[in-house]
Amino acid sequence: MPFATEIHPAPGTLADSAADLVAIPVRTDSDGPVAVTTGTGWSPEALDTRLPAPFAELIAHYELTGKPGETATFPADLGRGLVRLALLGTGAGVPDDLRAAGAALARLAKGRERAAIAAPSLAEEGQTGRDAALAAFAEGALLASYTFSMKSAEKGPRPVPAIDLVADDDGTAADPVRRGTALARATALARDLINTPSLEKDPAWLAGRAEEIGTEAGLDVEVWDEERLEREGFGAIIAVGQGSVRPPRMVKLSYRPENPTSHVVLVGKGITFDTGGLQIKPTDNMMLMKTDMSGSAVVLGVVSALAELGARASVTGLIPLAENSVSGSAQRPSDVITTYNGRTVEVLNTDAEGRLVMADAMAYAVEELDADTIVDVATLTGAAKLALGTQTGALFSTDDALAEALAAAGRASGEELWRMPLVEEYRDTLDSPVADLANIGTTTDYGHPGATEAALFLREFAGGLPWAHLDIAGPGRATGDDGFITKGGTGFSTRLLLRWLTATP
Repeated sequence: MPFATEIHPAPGTLADSAADLVAIPVRTDSDGPVAVTTGTGWSPEALDTRLPAPFAELIAHYELTGKPGETATFPADLGRGLVRLALLGTGAGVPDDLRAAGAALARLAKGRERAAIAAPSLAEEGQTGRDAALAAFAEGALLASYTFSMKSAEKGPRPVPAIDLVADDDGTAADPVRRGTALARATALARDLINTPSLEKDPAWLAGRAEEIGTEAGLDVEVWDEERLEREGFGAIIAVGQGSVRPPRMVKLSYRPENPTSHVVLVGKGITFDTGGLQIKPTDNMMLMKTDMSGSAVVLGVVSALAELGARASVTGLIPLAENSVSGSAQRPSDVITTYNGRTVEVLNTDAEGRLVMADAMAYAVEELDADTIVDVATLTGAAKLALGTQTGALFSTDDALAEALAAAGRASGEELWRMPLVEEYRDTLDSPVADLANIGTTTDYGHPGATEAALFLREFAGGLPWAHLDIAGPGRATGDDGFITKGGTGFSTRLLLRWLTATP
């Protein structure tokens, strides 16, 4: 759904603003919290006379510390009648702090007609990372205003239609706002796809949406239907999808800039609903499974924004799509399937299906696409969530430079990754007596290292290329609103992948 809120770089100062909510940053300082009035159009002394009390007293009264996202509001007459004035914590003014502040302002402004804050008070000219800070503020504000609803009638306060970033300058805030908006819009697209109910979102529907998104973004798009998948040997995708009356698909989206610097293949898990197959999930777990295609949604969000953000690398997005259902035609535990590259896999757990469809797509990338790097993203294992919780994604990689670049992009986006080990001793647990591999560990000699076993399985299909695997089972979905996160699918890793790709040399 389009954002209900827009971020507007606006000329002038806060003194000129018609907003009914005006925000003044409170930044942490070596001497304590301090209100930042740069760009308001008033001197601190003149502004103090318009408030119920001087800034220092108000900060003390509300016990503000300047913590990012902290707020206090009160009425003030700024020269055109009473408006709501907000003291907004912005921490040290670094991007992470301003992303949190933007989210807090958007949530505070719900039900209002317009909010405003002075851009120079957020990130002054010449400040290191000024553009990154303003982009992060825009990201946070937009993502916090994100909504997804299928209600027949909406209740409660609506997101504020506009937030003005007021700056009496040459418009230098416009570019970072455009970048932040593009990053947020790509994430919102991923969230929309994730949050769409599976009644509508079957593999054919999602393939159709991918065609629409790709065409609109100027990408080349190719779709495999079930007959072509079977004809060309995508045995794992066919096997996972054969239990559903809604057949599987695979989509390839190609972004090709002039004189590309490298070729990156992104693979996103696209299980449009996951019952667990014949080894069926518990009810509570299954209720979340419309989000099991989050990896494919992230890839679609990423490729939709590459041209707008000026990515210099060629990027191919591969999204294998299937519904893992229960029927007489579903694959059985102990079945042996043949993947795209000819390797056979014994299916010991029908609920470990995501790695199967991704194996086919990765094998195709290795054999057909002349890739330099492969990165996959998936809500893959409960073990990753158990290990790292709901705020941090698991990162596995065969390449140290790639792993560090992705982790750095995650830090810049506020989407933290933690690198996990590819423990070689665990590899033998994937050996099968009847096939080349098993899709889960065959022994408990090392306990149940589920996230690592899944990563080791996928590594078998990376063809020795630099490869990274993002397991976003924890942060890929949220049970409530928190900062720039909204309940439901989060689109986690969309912005970090875009930051990484737009920085790829």
